[in-house]
Amino acid sequence: MKALTQAPTDPAFVQDPYRFYERARAAGPFFLWQDYGLVCTGKAAAVNAILRDRRFGREVPPELAPAIPAHLAPFYAVEAHSMLELEPPRHTRLRNLVLRAFTSRRIAGLQPDILGLAEDLIAAFPEGPFDLLAAFAQPLPVRIIARLLGVPEEMAPDLMRWSNAMVGMYMAGRTRAMEDRAVAATEAFVGFLRGYVEDRRKRPADDLITQLIAAEEAGERLTTDELITTCILLLNAGHEATVHTIGNGVKLLLETGTGAAALAPDRVEATVEEILRFDPALHLFTRWAYEEAEVMGRTFRRGDQVGLLLAMANRDPAVWDRPEQFLPSRPAKPLATFGAGLHFCIGAPLARLELILALPLIFGRCPGLRLVETPAYADLYHFHGVQRLIVAR
Repeated sequence: MKALTQAPTDPAFVQDPYRFYERARAAGPFFLWQDYGLVCTGKAAAVNAILRDRRFGREVPPELAPAIPAHLAPFYAVEAHSMLELEPPRHTRLRNLVLRAFTSRRIAGLQPDILGLAEDLIAAFPEGPFDLLAAFAQPLPVRIIARLLGVPEEMAPDLMRWSNAMVGMYMAGRTRAMEDRAVAATEAFVGFLRGYVEDRRKRPADDLITQLIAAEEAGERLTTDELITTCILLLNAGHEATVHTIGNGVKLLLETGTGAAALAPDRVEATVEEILRFDPALHLFTRWAYEEAEVMGRTFRRGDQVGLLLAMANRDPAVWDRPEQFLPSRPAKPLATFGAGLHFCIGAPLARLELILALPLIFGRCPGLRLVETPAYADLYHFHGVQRLIVAR
């Protein structure tokens, strides 16, 4: 197994991680990413196999669980109830209860809200150059999630600020200042939601928080702490990824000149899938081995950690023809973008719906939309999204 060095905060890598991924692909199914001290794979077959293999999981084996520094205790107290970080049986119970409230019918019912809000945001676009991220990509998903949860929409700026701070805990080059911001955001977010959940227990409404309170399976219900963590997870995971995907998607459509033609009703779903494949928001996800397991010639033992490079897997030439090209008419195939197996992203249908509805509206209402400056990606790894998107219409 080859060892490769690549600082995730290196400016050249931030702007184009795919060059490193191609170098890593030539090293074989697995390589050691020395900067992380982590065995990684971007081979699509290996990524898919590990995501679905119950011998691997997200939860740290108990004997390897690190001591949590006192200053980070509030953040990890919330993470302790996150189904993203848990394995069965706790994960099964939480996911089943959440899915009883976060139904496909409820997601589909958001279509009028998404269309109406997108129209309002587009109507407010200024005449001169503006940042499409600030004007559209950031407010749309956070305000939709606020409506979904049933929290006041005027809280959207706070929700976005808290989300951005908390997600900083997963970025390369994390500092103590970032940790302090994440903890402060966690405490503010929890304090707000705790009061809101208690209010909904007394005064139910037609919103997701009320449905999560009412969700029951075999006599089990979500505790208040579990419910709060679930709401935070839905916002942080859904908001961060959707913002970056809208930004990356508009950038791609403008740079390649595919725009409105690729967003016709009979083509938009395929175009969205290609955006999700070609330049996804989340690039690195990890798994722990719970027992000895062999994957494509590599043996893992209990306590080994493996990095799954989702964006690299989405460009595996063993799966995709001309993977380095953005081809909106490409036949759809399963993606690594939303994961697979037990931890497949429950927010994937909402993210897809927002993209399918929002992108045609942007290009339909702004047929002359163009880039005013070359977009640059933000130093966010292992997220991947443009720092700003200055356009004119």
